[in-house]
Amino acid sequence: MRLPNLLATRKGRIAAFFLMYLTEGLPIGFAMTTVATQLRRQGVGTAEIGGFLGLVLLPWAFKWAYGPFIDLIACRRLGPRRGWILGAQLMMVATLLPLASLDLATQLGLFTALLVVHNLFGAVQDVAVDALAVTTLREDERAFASGMMFGGQSLGVLIGGGGALLLIGRIGFSTGILVLALVIAAVLGLVVLPMREAPTQSARPASAGLAAAGSEVLAFLRQALQALFGSRLALAGLLFAVLPISAMALARGLQSNLAVDLGLSNEQIGWLATASQAATAVTCVIGGWLSDRVNLRRALATYVALLSLPGVYLLFELQRQGWVPGQAAPAALATAFMAAVVTYQLLFGFIYGARVAVFIGITQPAVAATQFAAYMALTNLSITYSVVWQGYAVQHWGYAATLGLDALVGLSCLLLLPLLKIQKPR
Repeated sequence: MRLPNLLATRKGRIAAFFLMYLTEGLPIGFAMTTVATQLRRQGVGTAEIGGFLGLVLLPWAFKWAYGPFIDLIACRRLGPRRGWILGAQLMMVATLLPLASLDLATQLGLFTALLVVHNLFGAVQDVAVDALAVTTLREDERAFASGMMFGGQSLGVLIGGGGALLLIGRIGFSTGILVLALVIAAVLGLVVLPMREAPTQSARPASAGLAAAGSEVLAFLRQALQALFGSRLALAGLLFAVLPISAMALARGLQSNLAVDLGLSNEQIGWLATASQAATAVTCVIGGWLSDRVNLRRALATYVALLSLPGVYLLFELQRQGWVPGQAAPAALATAFMAAVVTYQLLFGFIYGARVAVFIGITQPAVAATQFAAYMALTNLSITYSVVWQGYAVQHWGYAATLGLDALVGLSCLLLLPLLKIQKPR
């Protein structure tokens, strides 16, 4: 039976982009939750885990550099974007499979290197999928499709993180990795392989495009610098992208480390990650729908302020209980931790959609692809340096102090909101 070309219908297009974004969330959830949890159980320090996560996620901070190559180097037979997506997903599977045979305790260096390469291809796929969305989605379906895409990514984080943790308790760490590879392979075979896209005029054969891509990278950099530094609004947007999206500790490495130190089992951590990412997936879709119907700066300021509260609440609970790592954690403290995480993730979907809408509103139409891609790359950089400094802070100052500092740093982006004059939706 011939599989359908999902790009041919509205429902098919939305489903295709949802599923492709799901595969992008898998490596993020796997590193942030599953691997970080296993490392902490093996006694690896929080600073080292922060450094590991920062390195693994670093390829996502350079998405801006992949765009010119994807635009200029294309296989006409496979499709200008589809070919890149197929290749990236194949390499994602190829770099996951060897991880199943490695011992995390004794081969962490090789494990980390393969996971970095895996995320590199995940980031390349992300750029190619975004480019396909620009050329494929119709104007009346872009907002809802964007919400569904980020919802799919959240579901991927859920499967790669909480889902994998629940699995490895029953089938083992290595088999859990193979299941993740199978999910990516299924999307590749059932969604991407049957797709057909119309060739674009800018597409060039790979054999003829390498030299042009090099020139285009330099032109891309010049254009990006002009768009990002050429006005006060551009500078404000640049700083807004570099700063953390909000308080971030309960969404990143600190959450996994604290869960282990509080004595939660892999199954408990898995269910917690599953519930929290499911909440984020839902609010990503709702946030996308709301983004055209509210005052973005006012809504974003509200979300930023609200996202600081779960961490501050947990800070006071840690201080009230007088708990320190190495002690048995009271049941009430573990419950407070889980409540804070779920509340945080429920709010996080709203802020993500609103922040993306802000970047769209300040992007110059003439350089939309360049400027927006640069903003997205810088937001990924903010995630990378956040997990690094938080790991260091936990090891030297403790969880409570890190949560307080994270809340203050997360509020810093509010200083720039008055400078970001968002265009009203038409």
